Amino acid sequence: MYKFLICFIAGIGAGLGTGFAGMSAAAVISPMLIVFLGLPAYGAVGIALASDVLASAVSAYTYGKNKNLDIRNGLVMMATVLLFTLVGSWVASLLPNTTMGNFSVFMTFLLGIKFIVRPVMTTKESMNAVSRRQQIVRSIASGTVVGFICGFIGAGGGMMMLLLLTSILGYELKTAVGTSVFIMAFTALTGAVSHFAIGGIPDIWCLIFCVVSTLLWARVAAKFANKASAATLNRATGVVLVILGAAILGVSFF
Repeated sequence: MYKFLICFIAGIGAGLGTGFAGMSAAAVISPMLIVFLGLPAYGAVGIALASDVLASAVSAYTYGKNKNLDIRNGLVMMATVLLFTLVGSWVASLLPNTTMGNFSVFMTFLLGIKFIVRPVMTTKESMNAVSRRQQIVRSIASGTVVGFICGFIGAGGGMMMLLLLTSILGYELKTAVGTSVFIMAFTALTGAVSHFAIGGIPDIWCLIFCVVSTLLWARVAAKFANKASAATLNRATGVVLVILGAAILGVSFF
């Protein structure tokens, strides 16, 4: 019962973060499984990445159905991300648990503040004004950074992607989140498979509980996000990220 409760609570935070902001589930799930259930960091990241797969896929479907998904440019970025996710996962397997730090936690908290203080109000018209060549170059460069981070610590990839899509590629927020979760579904699958292949299958019940809970809450968040206005979505995303960031910092400190 205790294990189910921890996984369910972790899934709530991870699902809301994924559906609202395309955040990697590992930012929430990993520290909770490590601190409260004593799972090894590498196995906890594997479970979190596996939880990301269906949650990101159902979120991407919801955003795509509402025409808030850029598949063409997303595929370019995804190819680079997938390659460097494998590289990052291999490097992570060579390092001790303590090296896999709280990078994504600080990013989650700071990015949440950013969306509250300086919301993304870019329109789709201005987003499409960027040339195709510039989009490809920026996507490849961004994918290299995001992929390595996602594979290395299993977290931060979604946050980095959202930041780069809105700031560097000039996406409006809903399309940025939709494209982010579309890419994360594939990167999470690649990361989970590589983690399980290298470190073995983790606690099966934790895996099942986390996957189901994350999927449920990601669906709820994605449906709400696509119906909300840009201003409301910025505020809601910011509040969710700040709360999650602060909560994870508290859990890690505890």
